[in-house]
Amino acid sequence: MSFRRIEDAPSGKTALVRVDFNVPMADGKVSDDTRLRAALPTIRALQAKRCRIALLAHFDRPKGKRVPEMSLAPVADPLAKLLGAPVAFADDCVGDAVATVIANAPEGGVILLENTRFHAGEEKDDPALAKQIAALGDFYVNDAFSAAHRAHASTEGVAHLLPAFAGKQMERELDALEAALGNPKRPVLGIVGGAKVSTKLDLLQNLIAKLDKLAIGGGMANTFLYAQGHDIGGSLAEKEMADTARAIIAAAAGKCELLLPIDVVVATEVKPGATSRTCGLSSVGADEKILDAGPETVKRLLAAMDASATLIWNGPLGVFEIPPFDIATTTAAKHAAALAKAGKLVAVAGGGDTVAALNHAGVADDMTFVSTAGGAFLEWMEGKVLPGVEALRRG
Repeated sequence: MSFRRIEDAPSGKTALVRVDFNVPMADGKVSDDTRLRAALPTIRALQAKRCRIALLAHFDRPKGKRVPEMSLAPVADPLAKLLGAPVAFADDCVGDAVATVIANAPEGGVILLENTRFHAGEEKDDPALAKQIAALGDFYVNDAFSAAHRAHASTEGVAHLLPAFAGKQMERELDALEAALGNPKRPVLGIVGGAKVSTKLDLLQNLIAKLDKLAIGGGMANTFLYAQGHDIGGSLAEKEMADTARAIIAAAAGKCELLLPIDVVVATEVKPGATSRTCGLSSVGADEKILDAGPETVKRLLAAMDASATLIWNGPLGVFEIPPFDIATTTAAKHAAALAKAGKLVAVAGGGDTVAALNHAGVADDMTFVSTAGGAFLEWMEGKVLPGVEALRRG
């Protein structure tokens, strides 16, 4: 997609930058600064353009009220340490007092504004609030893809009132998703796992129209196996979704090859080190649960990766949190990462469980791109319009 980037932004002006600083806190202090680090390239790129930088962010769910425990004030000091420069803190995100703090900042100065969700109009995308925020800057930068699926005042409203640009993190996310789904190198393989078909219906229906092959794993696969008439014993499945699963199989025919498990790992208990066995689809006992994909299924998936140019992955293949049911996910993750590192595969992954699974396998850094955006990543894969992204398009 064609969108405006920081390189297109003016110099020597005030930039309003939407970031994701919804960081983990413990005892009033930032306990994980990953999201702060993610914003550094954008801040530094704007400093190189001699801009003042006013940072907009939300924290937690104060529901339109001022909640002291949900203030962004504790973020200013750790951000300043990462930048190696002072970060001013403004006690609000609108108003004359905030405008004065920004005006008094030096060229390249950084000002963190208070939680946007302290205002009830934020989540309602209230035009009046968006206008008040926009009055503080000359142009707008959105660097929070994770919030881009929300039409809020600070993610969408302001973008229509000022010249709007994508930040460096947003740019990386959009470029990676374009490479995976928008205009990918073919063949394209998808992996979709997780527990429920019902939560990923839109995703599956969008992907079968865009992919060459789609591997389905996790509890979702059990629903598909049940729909095909296999006895799945005591496995997790949405049996009421059987008709939907059959409809997806029918819709994929002739368009996208579906890769469902051909063998499985079963156990009677879901606990670390549980006694398990590998079996064919016709041999699952009444008291057994399918907890992972079997070795033949994994072998076929690895071969599909070898034959693909692009991989997009959302969701684990089994109960990866509990060994030994992490083998299929870990094996597949390591193979995808090795291909990506060798330049043989564009491998893009995202979603909470997926990120955790790749970290579990120790390969997150070797994938082409791993999105931590959660809901926004999933909605993009579903083919939905993301308001915060649409506002950045050239036009």
